[in-house]
Amino acid sequence: MAAAKKKATASAVNAVSEDELAQRVAILRRFRELLVQQRERFQRYLVTLEKQQVVIETGSSGELADYIEQEEQIIADIFSIQKVIDPLEDMYNATVNPSSPSDDVPALKSALKELQDQVVTRSARNREMLSVRMDVLRSEIIELRNNPLANAARSAFSHTGTASIIDIEG
Repeated sequence: MAAAKKKATASAVNAVSEDELAQRVAILRRFRELLVQQRERFQRYLVTLEKQQVVIETGSSGELADYIEQEEQIIADIFSIQKVIDPLEDMYNATVNPSSPSDDVPALKSALKELQDQVVTRSARNREMLSVRMDVLRSEIIELRNNPLANAARSAFSHTGTASIIDIEG
């Protein structure tokens, strides 16, 4: 009877270990999947920033607005995935042995960090280019407003009064 109890206790321990192992594997897979998705979104963001840079240089405002809209959507996606990644990473760190030889999460996190750095750099460069472009446009607008020929053409018609006496005999 004691042997049967011992065997039942051992199988319960094994069941817990198998359940725990299954849980760890599920957490690892989901965490890895989310990191891959996040990496893909950052790569898509980099492509969008590259295209946005070209549009800033050429000056097409309609296309620039499209890229800014795309950028906002990608950023929203990145933040929504990050909200899931953070708690899952905590669970991952609590349950999974990070030194596991089959664990490619550190490499994924490293690649993700590099992409984040590239995004920050490229985004800052695009903001700077856009700021310079806006300054150029502002100065062009000021020059157009202060153009004496443009003001003379407008004032020639604006200073003429309306006729008050009409000679109908003529």
